Amino acid sequence: MANLNGTTSDLRTIFLGVYSVLKSELLNDPAFEWTDDSRQWVDRMLDYNVPGGKLNRGLSVIDSYKLLKEGKELTEDEVFLASALGWCIEWLQAYFLVLDDIMDNSHTRRGQPCWFRVPKVGMIAANDGVLLRNHIPRILKTHFREKAYYVDLLDLFNEVEFQTASGQMIDLITTLEGEKDLSKYSLSLHRRIVQYKTAYYSFYLPVACALLMAGENLDNHIDVKNILIDMGIYFQVQDDYLDCFGEPEKIGKIGTDIEDFKCSWLVVKALERCCEEQKKILFAHYGKADPADVAKVKTLYHELDLQGVFAEYESKSYEKLTSSIDAHPSKAVQSVLKSFLGKIYKRQK
Repeated sequence: MANLNGTTSDLRTIFLGVYSVLKSELLNDPAFEWTDDSRQWVDRMLDYNVPGGKLNRGLSVIDSYKLLKEGKELTEDEVFLASALGWCIEWLQAYFLVLDDIMDNSHTRRGQPCWFRVPKVGMIAANDGVLLRNHIPRILKTHFREKAYYVDLLDLFNEVEFQTASGQMIDLITTLEGEKDLSKYSLSLHRRIVQYKTAYYSFYLPVACALLMAGENLDNHIDVKNILIDMGIYFQVQDDYLDCFGEPEKIGKIGTDIEDFKCSWLVVKALERCCEEQKKILFAHYGKADPADVAKVKTLYHELDLQGVFAEYESKSYEKLTSSIDAHPSKAVQSVLKSFLGKIYKRQK
């Protein structure tokens, strides 16, 4: 096994090696009588949907665990288990994305066609999503059944999945066709959607996994959860900002929040700041697919100096997060939180 104290690319290589092990276990799961066809299908489905992203969530379980161990050399077993939990989060992400893309009728994901748009897949993708979801407890059972924190892990994944699905529901019913009403949009609605839909599984879950592995009780770390939720909200506000003002070459996608009538931080801020005249423009053009409508909304955003408003929000959030982190009694936990904040502060993509 490569040395974990080496570079990030070493860590990534080890992590991808664990994916191969987990995949092969799942393709030989004794609870099911496999045929060549079914095994090939799941093999291809996993490779297409699970390891393709940036893997940030999964890798951060290992990073966090390492920091919690305060520089002690990790055993091969610890590296494997932290990687397995990281992959459970990537599996969860894949499950959400496969189903999300069907719901949003999306075309591309991670630079390739969405899984349900692949020839011969179609709506089988809905069942593939269910399978991805079911792989998580299979992995946990195989590798963590004997651990004292096994039940806590199962609880954690179930709880976070429930929170994420509920956040997705608020997001979907807010953007319902035929009921588009900008006046419903507020900072508190934006915060609720983001907290549930993104922050729990992207920010809290990786650290919670590392804490459980390190023998900690999650009930003693509510403050850590709150800081990570705030970080997740800050991350999403950045995302909303980059959707409109980022360079597509850098962020790897073309933003469509305006066309999609999203409850974006930018539109909420615009509603707070605009006069009656400007509000009329926003109501008339937001959520329309025509590039001319989108351009009018963007012009309004510039007039309202939303770039300046964002810059101020960014520095205020950073200060607030830093002081919350510094107030934490454990230096090891501080280092985990600082490592997360360092990855996202002032990001361009």
